[in-house]
Amino acid sequence: MAKRDFYEVLGVPKGSDDAALKSAYRKLAMQYHPDRNPGNDEAEHKFKEISEAYDTLKDPQKRAAYDRFGHAAFEQGGGRGPAGFGPEFSSSMSDIFEDIFGDFMGGGGGGRGRGGQSRLRGSDLRYNLEISLDEAFTGQTVDIDVPTLAACDTCEGTGAKPGTGMSTCRHCNGQGKVRAAQGFFTIERTCPVCNGRGQILEQPCTDCGGQGRRQQNRTLSVDIPKGIEDGTRIRLANEGEAGLRGGPPGDLYIFISLKPHDLFHRDGADLYARVPIAMTTAALGGEFEVPTLDAARARVKVSPGTQPGQRVRLKGKGMPILRSKDFGDLYVQLDVETPQSLTKRQRELLEEFDRESTQDNSPTSDGFFDKLKKMFEG
Repeated sequence: MAKRDFYEVLGVPKGSDDAALKSAYRKLAMQYHPDRNPGNDEAEHKFKEISEAYDTLKDPQKRAAYDRFGHAAFEQGGGRGPAGFGPEFSSSMSDIFEDIFGDFMGGGGGGRGRGGQSRLRGSDLRYNLEISLDEAFTGQTVDIDVPTLAACDTCEGTGAKPGTGMSTCRHCNGQGKVRAAQGFFTIERTCPVCNGRGQILEQPCTDCGGQGRRQQNRTLSVDIPKGIEDGTRIRLANEGEAGLRGGPPGDLYIFISLKPHDLFHRDGADLYARVPIAMTTAALGGEFEVPTLDAARARVKVSPGTQPGQRVRLKGKGMPILRSKDFGDLYVQLDVETPQSLTKRQRELLEEFDRESTQDNSPTSDGFFDKLKKMFEG
């Protein structure tokens, strides 16, 4: 049976770049991988076919030879590759998998322990912690309960029943991988017996089932620094899940979120507050006090003629700046409140004030309506 064109096998045009080749191969290899299609001979054949195609096209020398001579370029010299390319022209399929899939195909994964045993790193964990704005201002130490997989006390994380140990996997001779020759290529796969560990348990621990870790809740203390912002991530190294059978633990990532505050809105190190004031206070001037997050009070002075939305800046009354001795500012926005439910006397006074008003009393509104008048006349 004649071989299919390698570009056709991968489903890419002849001029495709390396990224397109890699993407096409990754998608097809995951679809037809033997581990995902146990007992499917057709899938295994397609997997070998696409692996051979990618191994050829990913190498610039092999690809140049194939583009020029086709499959005939690899039929010389008893399968050693075309003359002039040397022994390095042949390569193991494990190089492809290591480049494309990494841990998925058994490469990496935390290294190997004593005797060839694979030491898989534990998973990282995420913990969402909500704190108040006051707690972010002062900083504090918080205790959290984290459900996690911790090292088994019975077997001390080895996964082996006390008094027993590990024995070398006979299927892979402790290598954790097995190889199968397929003509020009050598395909390397994770050992199906020991799952890449190179060793098997003589007797698994009865408390953890041979995992070397058990589910439990842990109480951890977390230091919340002053001035921490919403969305900040705190990393606690080695406080994640314990690794499989003595493998290194993962990390714990704590994501901070801030509860809404009744008075203040935060923007970086600055705080903002909206305070309603009476129309007479805005016109005549005055002062009032606002609470601050340092458990004190700050005096706000209102200048005569204050306009709605005007802000007063209180320097250094904002949030602490992280890893600094400085503080942000507090901005108080003054919202002028129009009086309601007027008495007869109050209405008379306002009407009298309106009759006595001049353009100097309301320069902005008078100027605006003067412009409108000119537009209408035009």
